[in-house]
Amino acid sequence: MNNDMKRYVANIEEYLHECFLSDAPQKVLFEAMRYSLLAGGKRLRPVLTQAFCELCGGKAEQALPFAAAVEMVHTYSLIHDDLPCMDNDDFRRGKPTNHRVYGEAKAILAGDALLTAAFSHLASAQLLTQQVVQAVSVLSQCAGELGMVGGQVLDMDAETRECTEQEVYEIQSRKTGALINAACRLGVIAAGGSQAQQDAAGVYADAVGLAFQIEDDILDVVGDAQKLGKAVGVDGKKNTFVRLYGVAECRRMIASETDKAVSALSGFDAPQFLTELARSLVSRDR
Repeated sequence: MNNDMKRYVANIEEYLHECFLSDAPQKVLFEAMRYSLLAGGKRLRPVLTQAFCELCGGKAEQALPFAAAVEMVHTYSLIHDDLPCMDNDDFRRGKPTNHRVYGEAKAILAGDALLTAAFSHLASAQLLTQQVVQAVSVLSQCAGELGMVGGQVLDMDAETRECTEQEVYEIQSRKTGALINAACRLGVIAAGGSQAQQDAAGVYADAVGLAFQIEDDILDVVGDAQKLGKAVGVDGKKNTFVRLYGVAECRRMIASETDKAVSALSGFDAPQFLTELARSLVSRDR
């Protein structure tokens, strides 16, 4: 797994480092975009896009515009999440948050620009028109009002009250899960895979996304701020899975969701990397 992971991460890092290099008068905007885009992180979503592309018979390189688009959307969401009007965070990935460096207005605009650029990169993929159109449809649905942004609204609206179990699932499936779902399905689309393969990728993504969020909730309680690169204990009053079930039950749920993810890969040849990736997320510390 390690060799494939290093290759996928190296692919996306090289691609992203070539983005937004400009001497245009608004170069401070490009600097702000690159500040957050190149700040590191797990690169889970672009890794998933490349891995599913290869799993369906494609080459990782042909999926890079799609992988980069997902990471741009993810990065824009983090910039906006950290703003004083949202989570009001000072650090992200061990560095000052974007608005602490460039100011709130430029941070908002950097996020706006990354979101817009994501669709430009989708359109630049050297693939069939129908694949690009399908990719635009998937990412816009998963990132927008029906997906991630919708989940953020539900999350904010729930801050002043205690949510039911179903409401917590609704928030997670949109705020975190939807973009992971897009990443996996975009990999299948880039490879020209079948609808059945897209559906299986979606099942895998939903299970991994849920396990990933539950682990995030646990890390907020028991994690190390230095390893995480952000503050811990900030979700104590939020509607998290830990608040609903406790740490022990959450660990059981993670194991169950991981099993679902692995089962979803049974129809693919050589799914070892994605199997190991799902299992590795269970024991992460950041």
